[in-house]
Amino acid sequence: MKKELSKFINDAFKPYGEFPARKDVVQELMSNLEEKYNDLKSNGLSDSEAYQQTIDSFGDVKEIMDEIDGHSLQGDTPRSASSVHKFKGIAIESADLEGAQLSEANFSGSALQKTNFSNAHLTNATFTAAAIAKGIFNSAQLVGTTFTASDVQNAQLTGATLVRVQAKSTSFKSASFEHAMIHESTFKTTDFTEASFNNSTITDTIFEKSATTNATFQGATLTNVSFHNSDVKKANFDGATIDKVTYALLLGMKANLQNVTVQ
Repeated sequence: MKKELSKFINDAFKPYGEFPARKDVVQELMSNLEEKYNDLKSNGLSDSEAYQQTIDSFGDVKEIMDEIDGHSLQGDTPRSASSVHKFKGIAIESADLEGAQLSEANFSGSALQKTNFSNAHLTNATFTAAAIAKGIFNSAQLVGTTFTASDVQNAQLTGATLVRVQAKSTSFKSASFEHAMIHESTFKTTDFTEASFNNSTITDTIFEKSATTNATFQGATLTNVSFHNSDVKKANFDGATIDKVTYALLLGMKANLQNVTVQ
């Protein structure tokens, strides 16, 4: 089935040509699809059922990739410093953008591994098919920011502010959201495996069809948070403070809530 999944993901990106982040993004998304498939198989689904549910979880490829234009990515030339398209389809690994004003910036198709966005202002910034593994967003302002089909694993978002953030088919595997403030955000088919939300404040936020295996919410405060169709059985909520409605929903999903405070 690995061959079928590989064909699916490569066919999904074929119309968009080559771009700097493609190899890393495809590799990470392929890894996520394999994990999803194996989980479904372990739950008793047949090969065909597990495959169909796996590719369905990836979502509408056209919708996911509508920010990417393979031809323009290959042919774009840098514009003025104020251009919101300045960062589209370029490779700036390990760049120092600490404290930068990056509102409306479009990083689609860009290779941004280990780039430092600490204290940066990323209001309405776009990250589609972007490779941002080990990126640093400590104390950054992410308001209306979107992450789509991107690799953000092992990123640091300690103390970051995430307001109305939209993430879809993106990997935040092993990322740190410690002491972050997350408000009115939606994470759909997003991988938070082994991510840390310790001591964070999460309000009015939706985790939909997202992986939270071994994610930790120790000492976090959760208010009006939904984990719709997400597997929370192996998430760690020790020491968390949770409102009554969120607590009831998590309890119904078999989450371990023995050491939480209900408010």
